[in-house]
Amino acid sequence: MSPQERVKELTELLEKYNYEYYVLDNPSVSDAEYDRLMQELIALETKYPELLSPLSPSQRVGGQVQDEFKKVTHQRMMLSLANAFNEDDLYDFDRKVREVIGQDKVDYMAEMKIDGLGMSLVYNKKLVYAATRGDGTIGEDVTSNVITIKSVPSHIDVDGDFEIRGEVFMPKKSLNKLNAERELTGEPLFANARNAAAGSIRQLDSAVAASRGLDAFWYYFVNARDFGIRYHSEALKFADKLGFKTNPERRLCHGIDEVIEYIKEYTIKRPDLAYDIDGVVVKVDDMSLYDKLGYTAKTPRWAIAYKFPPEEVITKLTDIIFTVGRTGKITPNAVLEPVRVAGSTVQRATLHNEDFINEKGLMIGDYVVLRKAGDVIPEVVRPVIEKRDGTQVPFEMIGNCPECGMPLVRKDAMHFCVNPSCPAKRIEGIIHFASKDAMDIEGMGEKVVEQFFNQGFFTNIVEIYKLFDHRDEIISLDGWQSKSIDNLLDSIDKSKHNSMEKLLFGLGIKEVGAKMAKTLSRIYGNLDNLAKATEEELLEIPDVGPVLAKSLTLWFSKEENQKLIEDLRNEGLNFEFLGTISKAANSYFSGKTVVLTGTLDSMGRKEATEKLENLGAKVTGSVSKATDCVVAGHDAGSKLDKAQTLGITVLDETEFLELIK
Repeated sequence: MSPQERVKELTELLEKYNYEYYVLDNPSVSDAEYDRLMQELIALETKYPELLSPLSPSQRVGGQVQDEFKKVTHQRMMLSLANAFNEDDLYDFDRKVREVIGQDKVDYMAEMKIDGLGMSLVYNKKLVYAATRGDGTIGEDVTSNVITIKSVPSHIDVDGDFEIRGEVFMPKKSLNKLNAERELTGEPLFANARNAAAGSIRQLDSAVAASRGLDAFWYYFVNARDFGIRYHSEALKFADKLGFKTNPERRLCHGIDEVIEYIKEYTIKRPDLAYDIDGVVVKVDDMSLYDKLGYTAKTPRWAIAYKFPPEEVITKLTDIIFTVGRTGKITPNAVLEPVRVAGSTVQRATLHNEDFINEKGLMIGDYVVLRKAGDVIPEVVRPVIEKRDGTQVPFEMIGNCPECGMPLVRKDAMHFCVNPSCPAKRIEGIIHFASKDAMDIEGMGEKVVEQFFNQGFFTNIVEIYKLFDHRDEIISLDGWQSKSIDNLLDSIDKSKHNSMEKLLFGLGIKEVGAKMAKTLSRIYGNLDNLAKATEEELLEIPDVGPVLAKSLTLWFSKEENQKLIEDLRNEGLNFEFLGTISKAANSYFSGKTVVLTGTLDSMGRKEATEKLENLGAKVTGSVSKATDCVVAGHDAGSKLDKAQTLGITVLDETEFLELIK
């Protein structure tokens, strides 16, 4: 047998075993036998590199590093789905469908709405590309990352163009494993599986994506009718036969009442699934009706997504502890009996301030209702009064700093430690300086900062840049190796070249947030110019009020801060603004007040805000008569309703992307 024939044989065998293990969960060979065949394939591909294919089973572990992802124009638009939030919405959807097609009852396919990242796979016998949804018309080619998902077939036994769409997701066990690893290295934890999946699939290094334990379900055979398939349920069975992983929890429902029963069933089963879902997708099963039912600009009229209400759980409030922020603000935090809610285990939740606790009527020892605001931030909703048994302890606000013992000062609803030498404030200041929105020092998370501060490796932000002097000491600590400390030192060195606004925000000047730091950096160009600005000059800038102007000038006037600036300069940090405002004068958005609402498929909220600000817009968080336009992604809510009521211009994502080109 020639090397080429053996590579082909090994590839087919390993693909078969991948399918059995990762799709059917029923392997027919031992791990040792699989590994032996894989090593033989790798050896042949190493000896005969011309036989190595990007779709080879050996490439499932990743290894490609790209500068950026290429853009892909979808052969057919990837539309979003309209939402239903209650039974009335579902009955209304059903009524409209029946009116158009003239039937008394319609068959629907009900499927799990996976909380992941939408994806399109295009094949011509072999996988041609995998692309993200993007703006629905243009996505990103992420083939090198998607092929690392072992349940995704690299080849299919069917002729002609074939497109299937689905959702790449991170199983709960993969998220738990990943967060445990990130906690050990002091990296920020992923808030939920969707964020983790999206971040993983957009890694430029496919080896990182491969290490994240991603999986995928495929739920829509786009051109099924080209293959003579009429029903969506049949299309999914056909996809099963071709080796795609489809969700077995789906159900063909005869009429909308059966759909509602299915939703009730999976509302109960939801916590026990191995992956996160945020709703149920309902599709008309007969695909020959799709064109008759038609489409809106963004959504098909033959499908709808039922969204679960925010999940609420009950757990015990075992204690209230206090943390000290970088400004000295004291925050009470709920210590909870661990409970899983909206995809992750929660043990802590902020209680904001003394007034918040008193208004809720919380007592230590209470059972409380907990949910995640926006499915992300843990929030204590209320105590469960009927569960009180007399053992609960009333809350009392502390009078002294829990770290340094100095008396606290109350200002408005907040309590502050005003001791400038408080170690907790210094630690929080360093954490803030290293954070993503500030100097973005990868690997220097909260636990690493606390560890290094307590070891005496640094006591202020300047000493971060002298950390190399402690390299040998750090390697001697548990959990640190040469590679991990060198990666951290490289990230520290890289941060020296950040644009001015990152440094300005990182300095932690009161009232100067990330957005204002960028505004000031654009106007003054470098840190030295800003340091010379007077209150009067600053007050001429839109959105700069007396409190901010005074805070800035006071900060730069202090001798210890002037020394800090010089010390940072001596360490080689960049003080110049590196950004540009391209086409702002001629932009549609120049001078306009814009509100973003809903979810954009092509970019995150932060990136969209930055693009708008670079085009001269002022981005705000609420809709009012002063708002010029609203950019509405899918799942837009009350802000969109208010904009329409006020007659404010509303742009969908496609229009927004066209205007920012």
